[in-house]
Amino acid sequence: MERNLATIGIFGGSGFYSFLEDFKEYAIETPYGKTSDKIAVGKVAGKNVAFMPRHGKEHTITPEQVNYRANIWAMKHIGCKHIISPCAAGSLQKEIKPGDIVFCDQFVDWTFGKRKDTFYEGPIVTHVSGAEVYCPKMRELAINAAEKLGLSYHKNGTVVVINGPRFSSKAESKFFTSQGWHVINMTQYPESYLAKELDMCPLNISLITDYDAGLVSDVEPVSHAAVIEVFKSNIENLKKLLVQIVVDFNEYDCACHTTSQNSRA
Repeated sequence: MERNLATIGIFGGSGFYSFLEDFKEYAIETPYGKTSDKIAVGKVAGKNVAFMPRHGKEHTITPEQVNYRANIWAMKHIGCKHIISPCAAGSLQKEIKPGDIVFCDQFVDWTFGKRKDTFYEGPIVTHVSGAEVYCPKMRELAINAAEKLGLSYHKNGTVVVINGPRFSSKAESKFFTSQGWHVINMTQYPESYLAKELDMCPLNISLITDYDAGLVSDVEPVSHAAVIEVFKSNIENLKKLLVQIVVDFNEYDCACHTTSQNSRA
């Protein structure tokens, strides 16, 4: 199979198929097992883009059951150097409103080691830094795209990643808010970190669908139905943003592309 199918890979929900033109699907076998679904490769603004629904086409894979290593390895295998990870997220701070977009630059892993989160299990000891997982060049590109489109966005933020599938308790959510963290999600770890391990440039786009349960004095606790309703009403803006990012994208050299070789003795 040809390995240079696309430079940009996108993970998201099944609703994103509509922004790909003339796409073809590829089933990729990986050393880490089965991917969430086939990879669709098509055109966006004349450029090849790869897409995979992280929860499967029918949304049957829960966040803790996603095979993140297989998904990331498959994207790398077909030639992707840049990974865009749009996701639904809850707000932990009042100034970040439902419908806003946050380009996270930091993460906090609250999955407590329940997920396979490294490709480097030996025999060569490799320590990939988590200090700045998200690519600053991709974030700058995305911020400029959001500005062009007039979207309501936040240039940076910290996402705390919980295991799921349950939402946080009020006490947990209050704690996360008190730490100054900005958004909460169930899939950003280890997806973006694994992309960094394989020398790719990760970008997070958090679409805020709700206020999390900790802001109990002002809002109702989050429900899945409410999350889906807000996400659907804002998905067109997210699609426009993704298209604009691709339109503005030009290949570049980046420190992300040499991450692994700089992580060994």
